[in-house]
Amino acid sequence: MGRWDQGAETLSTLARNTGDRGEELASLVRALIAAAEPLSGKFNGAGKAAFDSFKARSDQIIADLKGGLDRVNIGQVGMDRAFLTGDQSMADEAGRTMSAANFDAAKFRT
Repeated sequence: MGRWDQGAETLSTLARNTGDRGEELASLVRALIAAAEPLSGKFNGAGKAAFDSFKARSDQIIADLKGGLDRVNIGQVGMDRAFLTGDQSMADEAGRTMSAANFDAAKFRT
């Protein structure tokens, strides 16, 4: 089998795991801001302005990150549906084709 083989549950598991990561990502951004807070009084100028801007926009940054991750998750769910539908369609078509085949005609007679 090739390296791109996947089980029937692979995309479902991927979508479920991605869906659970949005809040984890938000927590990490909040933790980054909290961890860097003691440094905010240590620098001035452009560094301080950039940090203050990051802190001020942190809610929007978190929302943007979560929104992007949500869109990735929607795509994963769509791929999963398409894969499962295609898999079922292929099985149905194979069943129809096999039921219409005349296997006795393919036997070699001696």
